[in-house]
Amino acid sequence: MIIIIDSGSTQTRLYLLRDEEIVAEHLLAVGVNSGKARSQGDFRDAIAAGISELLHANQLTTGDVRFAIASGMITSNLGLLEIPHITAPVSLEQLVSRVVKVKDPAILPLDLEIRFVPGIKNAQADRCWSSLRDIDLMRGEETQAVGLMTSLYRNLPLTMIELGSTTKLIHIDAQGRIAGSITSLSGQVYAAVKKETFIGASMLEEEDDDFFSADILQYACDSVHHAGLLRTLLFTRFIEFSLPCTAVERTFFCQAALAADDMKLFDEAERLGFSLQGDIVLTGKRQRCEMYRSLWRSRYGLENPVHFICDKDEIAQLAIKGAGYIARQMT
Repeated sequence: MIIIIDSGSTQTRLYLLRDEEIVAEHLLAVGVNSGKARSQGDFRDAIAAGISELLHANQLTTGDVRFAIASGMITSNLGLLEIPHITAPVSLEQLVSRVVKVKDPAILPLDLEIRFVPGIKNAQADRCWSSLRDIDLMRGEETQAVGLMTSLYRNLPLTMIELGSTTKLIHIDAQGRIAGSITSLSGQVYAAVKKETFIGASMLEEEDDDFFSADILQYACDSVHHAGLLRTLLFTRFIEFSLPCTAVERTFFCQAALAADDMKLFDEAERLGFSLQGDIVLTGKRQRCEMYRSLWRSRYGLENPVHFICDKDEIAQLAIKGAGYIARQMT
């Protein structure tokens, strides 16, 4: 039996696994950036308490668990132990070999070994400003990528695009190596525009995931191309008083503008030598997935197989399956 720790910026998920099956799970409302955890003085103790609660609820002790395997921001300088990124391209064997095993009460105050999966960074020809656009980092997404290519999609090359608080394109090459990533801040920018600016007054509180308009998507794309992203975002507010439109359409327009700007990620991917000829897997809300697929096909004229993973539980399963696979490869 093992415990999987999937820790992000604001929350941490704990899973108890027996023979690849989830026996129990526990969600902690604390992450590496959690104000609650910091005010209590110790993210480390919050994780230890969560593990203890998970075990107690299932009438288990740490002696019943072989080890815990952790990925995500928990391996950053804000987490339990900073593990340096390894440089892409990275094979599955290389990733497994770089997992760091620790049993130290100063790091986790439990009688339990914890194994930290390192993040991955892009290769840089030179450490200088001229290679700025080559830089990218991932922590946690590498484990999701492992879960994707070892359980669901085995045809290579493969490109995974996560549409969450960031948009992250992760490429897996024909040799099954994680070749690198490209990230934008689009999800967090959308949340900030909606919450922190007057533009949000013209938008829905919750997106209508069933709505889709190819015309509005194209108008947003044209506006971003000619007027720029920032002016286009402002149109979300202006059109309420200038065009016959609904809040559903305005909310869609704002998201479409950010999706249009994100198409630059594909240009950057090709510049870095990532082959975009294989299958593409989009994870996130269905409306956003549809936007990206439509823009991808209209802009590049490609007909790659495109797959959606939109169910939250299925998305969470990627990290679980990835961590489980890594754990099984270790002695």
